[in-house]
Amino acid sequence: MAKEKSGQSGRTQPDIKLVAENRKARSKFEVLDTLECGLVLQGSEVKSLRQGGVSLDEAYARYRDGEMWLVGCYIPEYPQANQFNHDPTRPRKLLMHKREIRRFAGRAQEKGLTLVPLKIYFRSGKAKVLIGLCRGLKLHDKREKIREREAQRAIQRALRRR
Repeated sequence: MAKEKSGQSGRTQPDIKLVAENRKARSKFEVLDTLECGLVLQGSEVKSLRQGGVSLDEAYARYRDGEMWLVGCYIPEYPQANQFNHDPTRPRKLLMHKREIRRFAGRAQEKGLTLVPLKIYFRSGKAKVLIGLCRGLKLHDKREKIREREAQRAIQRALRRR
C-alpha cells in the first residue's frame, strides 16, 4: 500500500502543477478576495498549457449573460494540432457556481474593482484559474509599499548584526 500525503483533515492533497502566474497583478492591484474556478478548454489548448508559454498580463474576467469569461488570456497555438488548432486569444468560459458568480460579479460592479487572473495551474489533472477581486493601486500606494518593505529589510539587517 502506497503512503499518502495528508493534511490536517486526513484527506490526500491534490498534486498542483503551476502553469503561469501573473506577478504584475500583485504589484498593480490590491487583492481583496480570491476564488479558484475551472476553465473550459479545447484539446489543443490543454496540450499548449502543459507546454507553458501562457500570458496573463492583459487578461481579466468579465460577467456576460449570467456567465463568467476569461478575456485576453494568451494561450499559444499547439504546433502539432495543425488545422484543429485554437484561436490564441479567444474568450474562455470560467466554471463557477451561480452563487459565486453572483457574489463576485456583484462586487466587481463596484467602483474601481476588477477581476484579475492570478494563476493558471493543473490540480489533479484539471485546468484551474485563481481569480482575484482586485482594486487598482495608486502611485502613492506603491511608493508606500516599497518604503515599508525597505524599512522591514533594515530592521532585519539590524537584528542580524546583533
